[in-house]
Amino acid sequence: MKAFEATQYYFDKAADILDFSPEIRQLLITPRREVRVEIPVEMDNGRLETLIGFRVQHNNYRGPMKGGLRYHHEVDLDEVRSLASLMTWKTAVVNLPYGGAKGGIKVSAQDLSRREKERITRKFVDQIHDIIGPRTDIPAPDMGTNADTMAWIRNQWEKYNGFDPAVITGKPVDQYGAEGREEATGRGVGILTFKMLQRLGRRPAETTVAIQGFGNVGSHAGKLLHESEFKIVAISDISGGYYDEQGIDIPLALRHTLRNGSLEGFEGAKKISNEALLALDVNVLIPAALGGVIHAENAGEIRADIIIEAANGPVHPGADEMLQSRGTLILPDILANAGGVTVSYFEWVQNLQHYKWGLNRVRQELDSVLSRGFEDVWQTSTEKGVSLRTAAFMISIQRVYRAAELAGF
Repeated sequence: MKAFEATQYYFDKAADILDFSPEIRQLLITPRREVRVEIPVEMDNGRLETLIGFRVQHNNYRGPMKGGLRYHHEVDLDEVRSLASLMTWKTAVVNLPYGGAKGGIKVSAQDLSRREKERITRKFVDQIHDIIGPRTDIPAPDMGTNADTMAWIRNQWEKYNGFDPAVITGKPVDQYGAEGREEATGRGVGILTFKMLQRLGRRPAETTVAIQGFGNVGSHAGKLLHESEFKIVAISDISGGYYDEQGIDIPLALRHTLRNGSLEGFEGAKKISNEALLALDVNVLIPAALGGVIHAENAGEIRADIIIEAANGPVHPGADEMLQSRGTLILPDILANAGGVTVSYFEWVQNLQHYKWGLNRVRQELDSVLSRGFEDVWQTSTEKGVSLRTAAFMISIQRVYRAAELAGF
């Protein structure tokens, strides 16, 4: 099952309960626009490369479209289409005035020099500058891109359209970015993990956690959970997994990755594989790396009774069914990792108002938005007797449908 099929599968489960007609489903799931562009660029060695870039604009019934831009060698139209759809439901479930979009360039970001990355970014903006903007489609960072990438996009777009920092979010703080944006997705994961455990009557100090993926999202989630006295027994990145049943010293791990760029060589825990980490006997498993890491072949080995989907689509539909039947609670990605787009919204608002918020206000507002979203999903799940994922999709679909209806479709 491809990425967009998986999104459609979850959408249909919720649409079945809502008794939506095939025509309405088609209206809500079909992307507004799909753009594929060629990006000819000269590399540092003088070689001419022609890269392929995508921007899928899924839905704008609830407001301007919003979604990240990723640079990764596995990017294709199906993946971008799926992620754009997920952004529509993600912004709706936390009730932000946005629709969904997503973009990507098929290239290995880690193999690019800084100068190559900048040239590619500016060439890409040359191709799409007329379809993005602060009131149409607002990109943001994703895998393989960062604040500097966003600054280049803003600068190149403004050459065509004039000064308007609201065209993009995730910018450097000194270039009209929002304080707290870099930590936002991971911090949101931590906030929602805490909310989930509170609802279940569990104490942080008695809760063991494994985090698969210790990049930007996983590390910030780990930092907040460690400060909240959760017992994090395993972390991992591309170098492998690291396990200590007594609990890992997260500040030590953060210092190690800051100095070395990864967990490679970390001596504060026993080395295990990423696959072994997924199968650990822990209370909470947080997949915070790539999508599809939990699938039908390894779902039977998962022993955690709570999964927090920090990554996009980390649980394949086949595995989702198996885990749900066993009583595993899964907080879906469209809610669990919505912290990033929420603080992107705060950044956009600040840019439009030309007024800057402090970090404390950003964090307080983030907690408020995510808490309301969580309570909406938990209540719907309880009242309707459905999974948290289906409840989240039901809420999102109803909100988008209502907006479409009022737009006079």
